[in-house]
Amino acid sequence: MLAAAFAAVLAMVVAIPAAHAVHDTGAFELDGDATNGATPGDDWDNVCHQVLGNDCSTTSNTTGATAVDWVAESNLNASIFTGGGSKDPQDVSSWNWKDGAGGLPDKDNLLHSFAARYTTSAGDVLFFGSDRRDNSGDAQQGFWFFQNRITLTGSTSGGFNGVHKTGDVLVVSDFSNGGTTSTITVYSWDPSCTKTTGSTVGTCGDANLRIKGTSTSANCASAGANDQFCGIVNPTTITMPWSFTDKSGTANNQALNGEFYEGGVNLTALGLGGTCFASVSAETRSSTSTTAVLKDFVLGGFGQCQTTVTTTPSAATVSVGSQVTDSATVTVSGVSTWSGSLAFSLCGPLSSAAGCATGGTPVGSALNISNATPQPISSSATTVTAVGTYCWRADFTPSAASLAAGVGAGSDGSTTECFTVTGPPTLSSAQSFIPNDRATVTAPAGSTTVTGSVTFAVFENNGCTGTAIYTQTVPVSGTSPQTVSTTNTTVSTTAANVSWRLSFTSTDPTQDNVPATCNEATTLTIDNDLSTP
Repeated sequence: MLAAAFAAVLAMVVAIPAAHAVHDTGAFELDGDATNGATPGDDWDNVCHQVLGNDCSTTSNTTGATAVDWVAESNLNASIFTGGGSKDPQDVSSWNWKDGAGGLPDKDNLLHSFAARYTTSAGDVLFFGSDRRDNSGDAQQGFWFFQNRITLTGSTSGGFNGVHKTGDVLVVSDFSNGGTTSTITVYSWDPSCTKTTGSTVGTCGDANLRIKGTSTSANCASAGANDQFCGIVNPTTITMPWSFTDKSGTANNQALNGEFYEGGVNLTALGLGGTCFASVSAETRSSTSTTAVLKDFVLGGFGQCQTTVTTTPSAATVSVGSQVTDSATVTVSGVSTWSGSLAFSLCGPLSSAAGCATGGTPVGSALNISNATPQPISSSATTVTAVGTYCWRADFTPSAASLAAGVGAGSDGSTTECFTVTGPPTLSSAQSFIPNDRATVTAPAGSTTVTGSVTFAVFENNGCTGTAIYTQTVPVSGTSPQTVSTTNTTVSTTAANVSWRLSFTSTDPTQDNVPATCNEATTLTIDNDLSTP
């Protein structure tokens, strides 16, 4: 089973001279060896280090690669094609593979595969390569760049997960005469091609394969000033920057002439720029024919387009009635140009800062944005009219062209997008009072003491009518006069008019009772309309 390793990195433009020759972009060395030298640009030791972090004879990553791939086969018998359906014009879903010894010439046995992508002033450029176990014989190789993620089924044999997508790229290369003669043809997966219609650019080289470029003199060592693609093998013995042992047992990780291959394609120059690739596969083949028998392969990931949206609310806490905005930064890796729309929504008020994954109220109209739009991108303003927790969400939708190129949608409605709206509470007063009364009982002439009880009753009017809101009977005993009071602590009233009815019940046979009489009425001024604020 193959051991895959890959990495995806954010897109950036490499500051290099404006040169259209793929072998002379200044981004990458196409010089027939794998180690970074004096020539400007990265090399495969940088790609290896970026993927693995070690075992690559360098401590430096690439400078600005938008995607990288470096894969080592797990053993000499790992992952070879099998079955008649494993042909380049057939969809990936019909391919089959197996692990197994025998039947594969050492010259077709790949040990490592690698690729890198850059955005340069000349356009989007792919660099790719491989090394093989033996150099005895010409080498025909193919390199597939898939927009969809391609993986294997099974552990020691099986099929392929994934399918082709219009715009997938196939580079077929043939090196003969010790690598001095190089033929390269670049195809694009195009389902409108139903059969072979020709061998020139624009025609169908086979079903599903449209020719985008072809040349019989595509050696990078002798390529022209504006070459769109080229390839090169190591012309002499070189030292590989990773562990490498060929069939001859050459010492010190050395590769003999023709055991290392690298190439490059200017995608933009061929009308293929702006496309994201998720997987890459290096393959050996019986010939450069589109119907050639496919032999060995190495499959790896290549860092498809990744869209991220990061948003920041205008404030963490605002007062009710304030205007609020959101800002978003949209990052798309894997392509240099993209476009789409950005829409903002606001959820709330919420009971907690749970985020705004779905729903919400749209704020303003969707904004048309692209890679050229200054960032961060601000939303329209909206006014929050109630207290509570609110959370923003920003949704990026790619344009039809960007979607076709592999750019996906992106969204951020996480809890970091939430903010709090505060407001002062309303404080209002409503006066009330607890009524109490007192009575003085005086004995009639000839008596010096009083005994009995006074009954108090209070009414919420000035005529002692209706039902009393509070009554209390208080005993009276002692030398005349006696003053007694109610002890109400619970019953309150907000009435503006109150009246008391009192009666005295005597327990002295020489004194009469005093019947219930509406003794007093009180009018109060109570203002319950004041509030703060």
